[in-house]
Amino acid sequence: MELKRVVVTGLGALTPIGNTTDEYWNALINGVSGAARITNFDPTKFKTQFACELKGFDVLDHIDRKDARKMDPFTQYAMVSSAEAMADSGLDLEKINLDRAGVVWGSGIGGLKTFQDECEGYFSNEKNPRFNPFFIPKMIVDIASGWISIKYGFRGPNYVTVSACASSNNALIDAFNLIRLGKADVIISGGSEAAVTDAGVGGFNALKALSTRNDSPETASRPFDKDREGFVLGEGSAALIIEELEHAKARGAKIYAEIAGAGLSADAHHITAPHPEGLGAISVMKQAIAEAQIDPSQMDYINVHGTSTPLGDIAETVAIKEVFGEAAYDLNISSTKSMTGHLLGAAGAIESVACIKAIENNIVPPTINHFTDDPDIDNKLNLTFNKAQERTVNYALSNTFGFGGHNTSVIFKSYND
Repeated sequence: MELKRVVVTGLGALTPIGNTTDEYWNALINGVSGAARITNFDPTKFKTQFACELKGFDVLDHIDRKDARKMDPFTQYAMVSSAEAMADSGLDLEKINLDRAGVVWGSGIGGLKTFQDECEGYFSNEKNPRFNPFFIPKMIVDIASGWISIKYGFRGPNYVTVSACASSNNALIDAFNLIRLGKADVIISGGSEAAVTDAGVGGFNALKALSTRNDSPETASRPFDKDREGFVLGEGSAALIIEELEHAKARGAKIYAEIAGAGLSADAHHITAPHPEGLGAISVMKQAIAEAQIDPSQMDYINVHGTSTPLGDIAETVAIKEVFGEAAYDLNISSTKSMTGHLLGAAGAIESVACIKAIENNIVPPTINHFTDDPDIDNKLNLTFNKAQERTVNYALSNTFGFGGHNTSVIFKSYND
């Protein structure tokens, strides 16, 4: 069968450095850090006392109080970013087939705050235990796509993908595949995460995964720097309207970019550490390039997983050199996690938005907080340190890799009819 072409026609973002897509993009290209001391709770009991939280966000500016009380923050964030993306897309719900409109969302953890709050309530009153009647529907990870579909009446494919930090890229890949196989015309896809809680920080601290640079949070996320020592936890959401090309053209939609190819793999190596030779990362990038039917030399920009961990950053650069060969030195590579922190299951979504905006504006956002070269990382690679760089971006690749060895790559390209 002939596969259909798939494009992106709407964007929404709610991030630690901007509460709309435009705010987020402007902060990215200006190298703004979203890291600061945690305000959601008292962090003094933890080794890490900072994160990349949302700023100036009030859910009641977006969602009715009655509905907001039925949602965990990760679902609230999903609703806000998807609303922006829908408005941006210009979709008229009265003029599309709602049976062929779906939602494929991604989240790695889901309702962590709800689970924590309900457990605390139970153990503080064991003689008369009470649970919120919305405990389960607030906590379950699939509820985000359910709420979105209810709001817009989308009766097509509807589910949430869970693959740790690769979750929202998995969702985008599924949306891409469903549409090009002719099973849907339009899908709201993306991801959300709200893990800046006592349990989230405490759990990642126990793994020794987080930076503990409490004296300088804004410089704590430093991918590829010699003195990196862990990632910075972030929260937020992003949504993309994924649409079949002819469907988009028929309604005169603005087309941001085309999805050209994708890859999926497993490291089959370790529950938290990357494969030291980057085998899974090599596989997904090669798959995506082959599916996009391009030569590696045509790639312009890679938004890397780049979490600022000692092992992960090295493994990813090794993989890039293996896949791209000499062309690796002509690429722009950057980790926007240096600014947003790591949004876990939502990382792929916000980073896909960054790739698409780089294509739209021909600007590559930087990897900030680079101070000292790491001798184990090839310093001839253009890691776009500290300042955005202008260049023509026709092809951009987004990598996300998750605990459990899950790997994803998605390639976006400038749209040409």
